[in-house]
Amino acid sequence: MAATRTFSIIKPDATKRNLTGKVTQMLEDAGLRVVASKRIQMTRAQAEGFYAVHSERPFFGELVDFMISGPVVVQVLEGENAMQRNRDIMGATNPADAAPGTIRKEVAESIEANSVHGSDSDENAAIEIAYFFNEDEIVG
Repeated sequence: MAATRTFSIIKPDATKRNLTGKVTQMLEDAGLRVVASKRIQMTRAQAEGFYAVHSERPFFGELVDFMISGPVVVQVLEGENAMQRNRDIMGATNPADAAPGTIRKEVAESIEANSVHGSDSDENAAIEIAYFFNEDEIVG
């Protein structure tokens, strides 16, 4: 199988606790390679645009507030079946339900502060990557 790319965010709860390196190491240990990475302070407009699919959900405002509460690390990951590998190593959205050894089981604080975001399809990965990265910023 050919290498594919997916998108990942290390969320504010993890960056505040200085877990960027640990989370990245877990991604790399799962067979993913970081081909683009930058630490940013997401603006309200960026967060609202990125999570627009959830705009009608009751948690939208809290999600946006959380995502702008501190720096995040946006990354492009590459590897065989990258999207699924990333989702597998992230673990269940609720850390209480996540398997041992997954990022969310090991470092997440709660279902809201669950430390990482990952694309849920190859199509969404392409959209999410383009939202934060220019093609010349991705160097594999």
